[in-house]
Amino acid sequence: MATIELIIGTTLGGAEYVADELAAQLEAHGHETQTHLTPELSEIAPHHFWLIVSSTHGAGDLPDNIQPFLDEIQAKNPNLNATRYALCAIGDSSYDTFCQGPEKLVEALENCGAKAYVDKIQIDVQYDPVPEDPALAWLTSWQEQLA
Repeated sequence: MATIELIIGTTLGGAEYVADELAAQLEAHGHETQTHLTPELSEIAPHHFWLIVSSTHGAGDLPDNIQPFLDEIQAKNPNLNATRYALCAIGDSSYDTFCQGPEKLVEALENCGAKAYVDKIQIDVQYDPVPEDPALAWLTSWQEQLA
């Protein structure tokens, strides 16, 4: 089974709750998870699978707890050619910057060689007031492929 690095960007705790639900489902299927609420590059193995669960804050920004991680990636430009990731973005479509915060992190990861493992999910809290439901359905559609 795989080791999953859960990288969480949250302002009010909603993304953290979604990540907790995803971790529980992954662990129930035999995967090991490690949660990072204040992620640091040195603490996250590039050969592990990275599952990013993040909301958007303000005008299309990352939440404050994960912004330093983006800054670190941009400053160090690490080799992430061995890194596979999946993105679960959470936002509110009443804002024109819907789910744009996590896109900044994904762009930085891809500039360092990381590759998306599956298509991202963008959860709109306007239509999915319980965001963990679509997140779990999305995870179910591909989690068996993780080695």
